[in-house]
Amino acid sequence: MRRQKIFLIRHARPKVSKKGFFSAADARTFISDYDAAEVEEFVLQHEAIPYKEVKQVYCSSLIRSQLTAKAIFGEDVELLVRHEFREFERRIFSLPLLRLPLRFWLLSARALWLLGFNSKGIETFLQARARARQGAELLAQEAEQKNTAILVAHGLLNNFIRRYLQQMGWKSTLHEGSGFLSVSVLEKPDTKQV
Repeated sequence: MRRQKIFLIRHARPKVSKKGFFSAADARTFISDYDAAEVEEFVLQHEAIPYKEVKQVYCSSLIRSQLTAKAIFGEDVELLVRHEFREFERRIFSLPLLRLPLRFWLLSARALWLLGFNSKGIETFLQARARARQGAELLAQEAEQKNTAILVAHGLLNNFIRRYLQQMGWKSTLHEGSGFLSVSVLEKPDTKQV
């Protein structure tokens, strides 16, 4: 019996500086720059990934995901760019005249968003979770049809997709966290080929 597999890979590190202190406006600019940035050069050779068999890779509409997928699987791989796989949005709130480390801005913006206090003009946490569930269902359907589905996307999104896949009966056989280029693998027996 062949096992169906889903691979969740986080994008490589974007080429954007996080050094120094940032005003709220600077932090907003950082997010825009981060979303448009190219990624650092890297080599990803992971024994779990079936590189030679991969013809299609799902990725987000953000360039860092697409560039990472091409760097891992080659220029000939077909990218299935889907809006559902973009990172969860974040919004920097205003604290006038303060210059703080970027980490403060990003973590506090994310924490407030998770609590439902910082989603004006962007998708809510509830909407983002629903989108992640749709992404999990899409990947499960792909793996059920083709035995393998690969997604190159974003840390928080990948974590939620992994959780939803586990709720759907997929078993996590590899989980390397959510750092840049981390890899998670979920498996399920293919009941069609018994």
